[in-house]
Amino acid sequence: MKNVTLYTDGACSGNPGPGGWGAILEFNGHEKELSGGEANTTNNRMELTAVIRGLQALKEPCNVELYSDSKYVIDALEKGWAWGWRKRGWIKSDKKPALNPDLWEELLMLTMKHKLTYHWVKGHATNPKNNRCDELAVAEWKKLK
Repeated sequence: MKNVTLYTDGACSGNPGPGGWGAILEFNGHEKELSGGEANTTNNRMELTAVIRGLQALKEPCNVELYSDSKYVIDALEKGWAWGWRKRGWIKSDKKPALNPDLWEELLMLTMKHKLTYHWVKGHATNPKNNRCDELAVAEWKKLK
Protein backbone atom coordinates (compact mmCIF):
# COMPACT_ATOMS: atom_id res chain seq x y z
CA MET A 1 0.00 0.00 0.00
CA LYS A 2 1.11 3.55 -0.70
CA ASN A 3 2.06 5.79 2.22
CA VAL A 4 0.11 9.05 2.25
CA THR A 5 0.05 11.94 4.70
CA LEU A 6 -3.25 13.78 5.20
CA TYR A 7 -3.55 17.10 7.03
CA THR A 8 -7.03 18.42 7.73
CA ASP A 9 -8.84 21.30 9.39
CA GLY A 10 -12.32 22.71 9.65
CA ALA A 11 -13.50 26.20 10.53
CA CYS A 12 -16.78 27.95 11.16
CA SER A 13 -17.91 31.55 11.55
CA GLY A 14 -20.41 31.07 14.32
CA ASN A 15 -21.33 27.59 15.42
CA PRO A 16 -23.56 26.94 13.53
CA GLY A 17 -22.79 29.28 10.69
CA PRO A 18 -20.95 29.32 7.39
CA GLY A 19 -18.13 26.80 7.51
CA GLY A 20 -15.20 25.56 5.52
CA TRP A 21 -12.77 22.68 5.46
CA GLY A 22 -9.29 22.20 4.09
CA ALA A 23 -7.13 19.16 3.46
CA ILE A 24 -3.64 18.54 2.14
CA LEU A 25 -2.64 15.16 0.74
CA GLU A 26 1.05 14.36 0.42
CA PHE A 27 2.41 11.43 -1.55
CA ASN A 28 5.87 10.79 -2.91
CA GLY A 29 6.91 14.45 -2.82
CA HIS A 30 3.64 15.70 -4.36
CA GLU A 31 0.97 17.76 -2.62
CA LYS A 32 -2.71 18.22 -3.39
CA GLU A 33 -4.88 20.82 -1.66
CA LEU A 34 -8.62 20.28 -1.28
CA SER A 35 -11.24 22.56 0.24
CA GLY A 36 -14.94 23.28 0.36
CA GLY A 37 -17.64 24.80 2.50
CA GLU A 38 -21.25 24.81 3.59
CA ALA A 39 -23.55 27.75 4.26
CA ASN A 40 -24.95 26.51 7.59
CA THR A 41 -22.87 23.99 9.51
CA THR A 42 -20.75 23.44 12.63
CA ASN A 43 -17.04 23.35 13.25
CA ASN A 44 -17.14 19.63 14.07
CA ARG A 45 -18.99 18.83 10.86
CA MET A 46 -16.30 20.69 8.92
CA GLU A 47 -13.52 18.83 10.78
CA LEU A 48 -15.16 15.51 9.86
CA THR A 49 -15.79 16.58 6.27
CA ALA A 50 -12.13 17.50 5.79
CA VAL A 51 -11.03 13.98 6.77
CA ILE A 52 -13.77 12.34 4.68
CA ARG A 53 -12.96 14.36 1.54
CA GLY A 54 -9.24 13.73 1.96
CA LEU A 55 -9.74 9.98 2.24
CA GLN A 56 -12.26 9.94 -0.63
CA ALA A 57 -9.63 11.53 -2.89
CA LEU A 58 -7.44 8.41 -2.56
CA LYS A 59 -7.95 6.10 -5.54
CA GLU A 60 -6.82 2.93 -3.72
CA PRO A 61 -6.34 1.67 -0.16
CA CYS A 62 -3.40 3.45 1.48
CA ASN A 63 -1.46 3.73 4.71
CA VAL A 64 -2.54 7.18 5.88
CA GLU A 65 -0.86 9.35 8.49
CA LEU A 66 -3.72 11.66 9.55
CA TYR A 67 -2.86 14.98 11.19
CA SER A 68 -5.72 17.01 12.69
CA ASP A 69 -6.11 19.61 15.43
CA SER A 70 -9.56 18.21 16.25
CA LYS A 71 -9.60 16.19 19.47
CA TYR A 72 -13.19 15.31 18.58
CA VAL A 73 -12.06 13.52 15.41
CA ILE A 74 -8.76 12.07 16.60
CA ASP A 75 -10.02 10.79 19.96
CA ALA A 76 -13.25 9.35 18.55
CA LEU A 77 -11.26 7.37 15.97
CA GLU A 78 -8.12 6.49 17.90
CA LYS A 79 -9.93 5.56 21.13
CA GLY A 80 -12.70 3.74 19.29
CA TRP A 81 -15.51 5.94 20.62
CA ALA A 82 -17.14 6.32 17.19
CA TRP A 83 -17.35 2.54 16.77
CA GLY A 84 -19.06 2.33 20.18
CA TRP A 85 -21.52 5.06 19.23
CA ARG A 86 -22.32 3.19 16.04
CA LYS A 87 -22.74 -0.14 17.89
CA ARG A 88 -25.20 1.52 20.30
CA GLY A 89 -27.26 3.06 17.48
CA TRP A 90 -25.41 6.40 17.61
CA ILE A 91 -25.83 6.76 21.37
CA LYS A 92 -22.85 7.83 23.49
CA SER A 93 -21.88 6.10 26.73
CA ASP A 94 -23.67 8.88 28.67
CA LYS A 95 -26.90 7.84 26.87
CA LYS A 96 -27.02 11.09 24.86
CA PRO A 97 -27.25 10.99 21.06
CA ALA A 98 -23.95 11.11 19.20
CA LEU A 99 -23.79 14.14 16.94
CA ASN A 100 -23.12 13.93 13.21
CA PRO A 101 -23.92 10.22 12.76
CA ASP A 102 -24.23 10.68 8.99
CA LEU A 103 -20.63 11.88 8.72
CA TRP A 104 -19.31 9.39 11.27
CA GLU A 105 -20.89 6.54 9.29
CA GLU A 106 -19.18 7.76 6.13
CA LEU A 107 -15.85 8.18 7.90
CA LEU A 108 -15.95 4.78 9.59
CA MET A 109 -16.54 3.13 6.22
CA LEU A 110 -13.45 4.92 4.86
CA THR A 111 -11.34 3.85 7.85
CA MET A 112 -12.08 0.23 6.91
CA LYS A 113 -10.67 0.83 3.42
CA HIS A 114 -7.43 2.50 4.54
CA LYS A 115 -4.95 1.87 7.35
CA LEU A 116 -4.87 5.05 9.42
CA THR A 117 -2.45 6.31 12.03
CA TYR A 118 -3.70 9.29 14.04
CA HIS A 119 -1.78 12.39 15.09
CA TRP A 120 -3.27 15.28 17.04
CA VAL A 121 -1.53 18.62 16.43
CA LYS A 122 -2.03 21.90 18.26
CA GLY A 123 -4.12 24.23 16.11
CA HIS A 124 -2.88 27.69 15.08
CA ALA A 125 0.63 26.76 16.22
CA THR A 126 3.83 25.44 14.67
CA ASN A 127 2.56 22.91 12.11
CA PRO A 128 2.71 24.73 8.75
CA LYS A 129 0.47 22.18 6.97
CA ASN A 130 -2.21 22.44 9.67
CA ASN A 131 -2.00 26.22 9.41
CA ARG A 132 -2.40 26.00 5.63
CA CYS A 133 -5.48 23.78 6.05
CA ASP A 134 -6.91 26.41 8.39
CA GLU A 135 -6.26 29.10 5.76
CA LEU A 136 -8.10 26.99 3.17
CA ALA A 137 -11.04 26.39 5.53
CA VAL A 138 -11.34 30.05 6.52
CA ALA A 139 -11.19 31.16 2.87
CA GLU A 140 -14.11 28.82 2.12
CA TRP A 141 -16.40 30.11 4.89
CA LYS A 142 -15.57 33.70 3.97
CA LYS A 143 -16.95 33.00 0.46
CA LEU A 144 -20.27 32.07 2.11
CA LYS A 145 -20.60 34.98 4.51
